[in-house]
Amino acid sequence: MKLKGLGVLLAAVLSLAGCGGVDPDSPLGKRKAIFQQMLDAKENLGGMLRGRMPFDGQAFAIGAVKLDELSSQPWQHYPEVREKESDARDEVWEKQARFNELARALEVTTSALLAASQVQPLKPSEVAPAFQQVEDACSLCHKEFRTY
Repeated sequence: MKLKGLGVLLAAVLSLAGCGGVDPDSPLGKRKAIFQQMLDAKENLGGMLRGRMPFDGQAFAIGAVKLDELSSQPWQHYPEVREKESDARDEVWEKQARFNELARALEVTTSALLAASQVQPLKPSEVAPAFQQVEDACSLCHKEFRTY
């Protein structure tokens, strides 16, 4: 009986070890979590602007605040030395000045979106250009520094 229980435990441990999950407390885990929150917020805002969901000015403004707060957070979780598991290209560490430049550019665009979203009543046509600048900033950085 004990042997069967030990076998089940061993199988569970081996299956979990093979999952390859990222430690949520590691720098990689922390920044991935922040980037996922940013993506979720951005997709909600984009969904409102593209008609996938009804436009709600108050919800949009709250989402813009969240995105702006998050935009300055992931950069502190890039260690000085590249991790093996990272999806980022080596260029993040080889071209840190450019990487930091694009990070600041994202922060500027999310700040502009936040400012645009504070004008009430909020209209999609008034925030769409600022939102597009955020998307463009994300895309530019991904093209230069992320592997897909």
